Amino acid sequence: MSASMIGFVGILIMFGLLVLRVPVAFAMFSVGFLGITVLDSSRSAFSLLASETFTLASSPELVVIPLFILMGNVASITGMSQKLYDAAYAIIGQLRGGLASATVIGCGGFAALSGSSVASALTMGKVALGQMDRFKYNKRLSTGVVAAGGTLGILIPPSTGFVIYAILTEQSIGRLFLAGVLPGIMLLLLFILVITVICWFRPEFGPAGPATSWRNKGKALLGAGPIVAVILLTIGGIYGGLFSPVEAAAVGAGVVILVGFVTRSLSLKALWHASRDAVVTTATVMLILIAAHLINPFMALSHIPSAVGELLSGLGLGVTGTLILILAIYLVLGCFLEGFAMLVLTLPIFFPIILSLGIDPIWFGVLTVLTLEMGLISPPVGINVFIVKSVAPNVELGDIFRGVLPFWLMMILAVALLIIFPQIVLFLPNTMFG
Repeated sequence: MSASMIGFVGILIMFGLLVLRVPVAFAMFSVGFLGITVLDSSRSAFSLLASETFTLASSPELVVIPLFILMGNVASITGMSQKLYDAAYAIIGQLRGGLASATVIGCGGFAALSGSSVASALTMGKVALGQMDRFKYNKRLSTGVVAAGGTLGILIPPSTGFVIYAILTEQSIGRLFLAGVLPGIMLLLLFILVITVICWFRPEFGPAGPATSWRNKGKALLGAGPIVAVILLTIGGIYGGLFSPVEAAAVGAGVVILVGFVTRSLSLKALWHASRDAVVTTATVMLILIAAHLINPFMALSHIPSAVGELLSGLGLGVTGTLILILAIYLVLGCFLEGFAMLVLTLPIFFPIILSLGIDPIWFGVLTVLTLEMGLISPPVGINVFIVKSVAPNVELGDIFRGVLPFWLMMILAVALLIIFPQIVLFLPNTMFG
């Protein structure tokens, strides 16, 4: 059996294990380790396992993951996310569809703290769904807004998806964070636009909330001051060159914890639970990354990237056509695989092809992460949809999927705009890093 055939058999086995609900890390580890053993030797497999584990464990870039997760956890526990939503609600809640738009803004703000789509959907679901129910918002719209708005957590920096992409492709985390700022804001505005259009044609879907006095608006904005300050400090610090991403994560986590203690909204017990959750999540990510670094040499030994590259080149689609085909593959896979797993599994195959075509890896990273977002609300997996279902058990799953459809279409539009106008992605990183 040829090396390429062994590689394709390994990929099929890996997908089979995932279908059987074997954890991603163990499925990848098993196939990568055994594949290297078959194509090279068990000595090489053990050597790679030891060296890659040590290299990843000692990588300073990975420190951003537990720190940003901790920052998001503490912000949720201390009620900062609630205050951010309250501020958005006070400003635009009296408009038709205003509560839904406020929810999107709240999701975007919380995304800038947590870097997690699941955490954004879960937190904002608990905060906003009750309010939208109180003002008789259509269930499809309210749940769709939360599920779709939560996906901003993987695009608006700091993003765990960008960190993983940077580690796997040896790209700059800082450049990727900056590259995600304008696309993230653009997508947030597109979500608000679709809410406005829906509520314009169907006013009963998003009735206007009560007017808020200027005094209450100011009070709500003042309450959101700490979380806004943390966002500006971390993202602005990276943008202004004051901090590296790791330093920004440390400063952000420290400030959020300090604010929690000063305002007496954070106890030592709550901090312990938030820290433990950050450690568990980080350990899971580390296992997957170690397994991914076993898959990479297995792919290289089996020559699958070159074989797939030759296949795509033979189609004669050109650079843009090949890029669109790869993104379409991500879109289809996103209907069946969890986004993070898909990123880790496919980059060893697609990234060498991207480089050979001369496509900017930062631009491709943002397009990839945005496509992964779409998988978070695509049936049948749609993890954010199931998260919202757990918060709103009285809403049918089908209604939530129908509710996210307009936002999914906006994501398609966003991908198209980023392909046509790559400077939306590249302007900030090229300006700051040259």
